Amino acid sequence: MHSILKGIGGVVAALLLGLTAAEAASLRVAPTTVELIAPDSATVLNLRNEAQRPLNVQVRVFRWTQQGGSEQLEPTSDVVASPPSAQLSSNEDYVVRVVRVSKAPVKSEESYRVVVDELPDPSRRKAGTVSQLVRHVLPVFFRNADAPGADVSWSLARSGGSLMLVAQNNGGSRVRLSDVSLSQGGKSLGGRKGLLGYVLGGATMQWPVGRASRLSGGAVTLSAQSDFGPISASVTTGH
Repeated sequence: MHSILKGIGGVVAALLLGLTAAEAASLRVAPTTVELIAPDSATVLNLRNEAQRPLNVQVRVFRWTQQGGSEQLEPTSDVVASPPSAQLSSNEDYVVRVVRVSKAPVKSEESYRVVVDELPDPSRRKAGTVSQLVRHVLPVFFRNADAPGADVSWSLARSGGSLMLVAQNNGGSRVRLSDVSLSQGGKSLGGRKGLLGYVLGGATMQWPVGRASRLSGGAVTLSAQSDFGPISASVTTGH
């Protein structure tokens, strides 16, 4: 099963379907990112229902990979959530355990997404209305303490009229990118504010960052923020 939950782009956030700000805050999940260093294999997620009504939730775990520059989520039995579903009373806190049950050692870094869904309430369904549901998509990493860090090379490619930033990670661990900007000859070439996404260890990702027509001759410099600190790097333009 490929490309489940398309378009997450490594985003650690609630995906909201037609919600107001007040409704969007009804289901909270913390923490928003988890990293466990082997031999640690279990963690907890704290769910809280801030709505004025009970909420039914479902918790699923997917193996997270990146192939051909896109995100892939696959069902897995190596990591489980317990319990996989629950009803949360109004203003109630609830704990869900996330456990790596596979006995195989973590070779480098394994990446998963935990998906917490608010389920439809049939009693609130009305003809001609759209269900207002919340989804949280959270990254969970299981890492070997000796795993090599990220080792990313950067390049630019053209796709139609778009300029694509290509990140090839030859290391063993992921890197999280945000506030990306590209410059050439002292002028802005493109970029993205806020979270851009992740590139996992051993994977290649790409993102649109501007118009291809802006690219000319000369060196290109990348500036960005990551979960390991600021990034300043040269970008190849041979694509």
